Amino acid sequence: MRTLPLLDELEAALASGTNARRIEMLTRITDLFVSGAPRFSENQIGLFDDVMVRLVNTIEAKARAKLAHRLAPIANAPTNTIHMLAFDDNIEVALPVLSQSERLGERELVANASSKSQGHLAAIAQRKSLSEAVTDVLVERGDRDVVHSVVKNSGARFSDAGFRMLVKRSTGDNALATEVGRRHDIPRPYFLTLLEQASSAVRARLAAENPLAAAAVEGVVAEVVGGISTDARNSSPDFAAAQAEVERQNRIRRLGEAEIYQYARARKFEETAIALSLLCDTPIDVVERALLDPGAEIVLILAKVAGLSSTTTQAILLLRAADRGMSANDLDRAMASFNRLQPETAARVLGFFRTRVKKPAEPVVTPAVAVNG
Repeated sequence: MRTLPLLDELEAALASGTNARRIEMLTRITDLFVSGAPRFSENQIGLFDDVMVRLVNTIEAKARAKLAHRLAPIANAPTNTIHMLAFDDNIEVALPVLSQSERLGERELVANASSKSQGHLAAIAQRKSLSEAVTDVLVERGDRDVVHSVVKNSGARFSDAGFRMLVKRSTGDNALATEVGRRHDIPRPYFLTLLEQASSAVRARLAAENPLAAAAVEGVVAEVVGGISTDARNSSPDFAAAQAEVERQNRIRRLGEAEIYQYARARKFEETAIALSLLCDTPIDVVERALLDPGAEIVLILAKVAGLSSTTTQAILLLRAADRGMSANDLDRAMASFNRLQPETAARVLGFFRTRVKKPAEPVVTPAVAVNG
């Protein structure tokens, strides 16, 4: 690059006051960069960056958009220029770089999604890969179109908070519920919660449209609609793997509080539920639904019956908190209730829940009794 003549021309273009002259200058600079981008060093790219930034500040939106389209696919595009284009209020300018540019890191994408328009969020949702930090903002701030778009993005990863919000936003939105349920990375607890609130049409669609996991989907649907059965639960790959792990641990050493604590701390939902079910001699149906329920009461009862300490009980509640958004105050109140709860009271209440999930006995036909004897 002939640095001095280039800078001289830049100064002349900026001083001339004509938009056409500046656009002509930017076009020449861009042509030069695009043609040699793979060969330029970072120092050379920095020089292009300085020139482009000065020109971008002085040209109309149409020219900025054209620049954005040319630079967006280039992996080593000038960083500051890309940043300016990404944060441009005009979505026609920002869209190409937000949806494509590799020069935008997680920090820039989070900042953009946290402050810019729905059009900017929609552009970010189209990127080939998205981190959990970015999708958290898209799911929280995005409108319906943004959320649908990011859920359909196979390269998007979601945090627990993101999945929790997606399930919440799926209420009353059959299309979104279906898309969320189709994701292969949705954890089973969220899938159960999603299906619990979904319409029968969504449940049927998920079973029909996911042939590779039909048995698992049908099993979860059966759990929600018709009560949890051993056969249905075992059709879930996640549950089957968890059950095998817990049984292996139990063979090595009889399960106790230490194992439940470790499962809960590691945020292993299925393993925690299975181990707690064994320790309390309580159907897995009761335990799973206790862990999924917004209230903490049944979890506290199970923990008290199992003879768990406050530390392990809190770990289980924190496992729930990731799924249900339990606040610090909620956790404090729950632990206070746990400390007051008497083992005898907990055993009586748990006995009631055990009875509820048993299969009803065959109806007994009682003989007729004469009213008047």
